[in-house]
Amino acid sequence: MSSPNLALPLATLLREGTRKAHETVENSPGAVALLSGRLPKEEYIRYLMMLWHVYNAFEQALEQHATHPALEPTYNPTLLARGPPLSADIAHLLDVPEASWKTHPIYLALLKDTPPALKAYVDRVRELAESPDPSPLLAHAYVRYLGDLSGGQTIRRTIGKAYGLDEASGEGLAFYAFKELKSTKPATQGEMKRIKEWFREGMNKAGEQGDDVKASVVREANTAFDLNTGLFSAINAELAEEPKEISIVIEQPSEEKTFSLSQIISVIAAVCLAHFVLITGGFTGDRGYQKLLAVQQWFSQFTASTSE
Repeated sequence: MSSPNLALPLATLLREGTRKAHETVENSPGAVALLSGRLPKEEYIRYLMMLWHVYNAFEQALEQHATHPALEPTYNPTLLARGPPLSADIAHLLDVPEASWKTHPIYLALLKDTPPALKAYVDRVRELAESPDPSPLLAHAYVRYLGDLSGGQTIRRTIGKAYGLDEASGEGLAFYAFKELKSTKPATQGEMKRIKEWFREGMNKAGEQGDDVKASVVREANTAFDLNTGLFSAINAELAEEPKEISIVIEQPSEEKTFSLSQIISVIAAVCLAHFVLITGGFTGDRGYQKLLAVQQWFSQFTASTSE
């Protein structure tokens, strides 16, 4: 692996330096099961509980070091904090008051038999929080928050339909919702793009602290992706429901073509994953254009293979 060009802005270094880690987490069985909305409701709730532990740990760490020069430019808990909305979603899905979900049997079972991947994630965040240099915490904010603002939005509708949630009210889907950068109004897709631009500018400002900061944040970002892959592995993906094999007939002048629901779900999942890669990985300049051509070619081949 070649050494990164530390003359580049930190946001660029992170995008370029975490490509392989992106691919690994996207292809994990747990991520695919979550993305397709095929997890049993209880397993989805259990995953949200694990996420709550992660956010609770690193958002406390960010608050602890809110004035650190590498963390202050992107520190905005009013805008970004995911712990509170996760708590609200868990309570809604369990149909219990928010103050009492931590006494629910699902949560108690999680505490009794904590997945090693969850413990490793939380322990790593706490280790950074207590270290002489907490700047690598920025990597965890980058991986989680930009993922939530980008790829996380692609599964909101899938999750809503899978678990019978009302998208209009947003109840049970608060984790995927953000406010505008400069107001309390719900953020549109365009506003979320502006939030991501603001965050990347903040990361670049943090990178001005020196090459050591840049290098440590890029290294930690790959660690953060590995930890998220581990978290997905803690999902009991084998519990995912198999898609029902119903056929949809598309009438054509000379022939009929049928597609099974599993094929359709595969195409939808592929589009969502491609969307996540393009947005979080960057989609500008010559490389962005080449990436678009590659995705177009790949998707054409993918759809052709699923229809055979």
